[in-house]
Amino acid sequence: MIKQKDDTGEQIPQIKICGITRVSDAISCAKFGADALGFVFYPKSPRNITRDTAREISLALPEKIKTVGVFVDESFSSIMKTVEKCGLSAVQLHGNETPQLVADCRKENLIVIKALFLEKRPSIEEVNNYEASAFIVEYGKGALPGGNALSWEWEKAKTVGENYPLILAGGLSPDNISTAISLCSPDAVDISSGVESSYGIKDIAKVESFISIVSGCTLTKTTRRIF
Repeated sequence: MIKQKDDTGEQIPQIKICGITRVSDAISCAKFGADALGFVFYPKSPRNITRDTAREISLALPEKIKTVGVFVDESFSSIMKTVEKCGLSAVQLHGNETPQLVADCRKENLIVIKALFLEKRPSIEEVNNYEASAFIVEYGKGALPGGNALSWEWEKAKTVGENYPLILAGGLSPDNISTAISLCSPDAVDISSGVESSYGIKDIAKVESFISIVSGCTLTKTTRRIF
């Protein structure tokens, strides 16, 4: 949940932990205060999981936790089959999806997150092309569509956040999250490899540390609720 720091309007970003593959990790992330958990439905990802596994995890979570399916260039029908099977609250479109696909998903009463990148298309300059609920901004340099654990110039995402709900991702860790937040004042932050012991296996001590640090960050802007 977004937590009010005081009555001056200062808030902290919401927190999404992505690449969840196990029920135990999901429950721990929820316990320590994550707002949303991400399931990767991309066969080339080392964190790819089946619909059955995602459904099992979803059913074990408190109702307040939003579940996000991460897709890369999937068809609308395939996305919706996964949404229905797993009971997802949101979809994250992390490829070269069309504005029409974004609009179609929005019509299904879903939170729709569109990925934009610094180093490839769709770029942050294309933000106005999509009617998404929020935008997740990543580096876009590496073998996979995600952040590839690479740090980047996070301040360049700030322009997106000036007009739209912004989720910051890519190369984040407990060691650098305070700096990253200070550079672009995101509405939410998204982390995966930065809190892992191996692909898809969360290091719960790192998760707790990350959430604790984010919860201690003060923003002077009023953040927009995404999850």
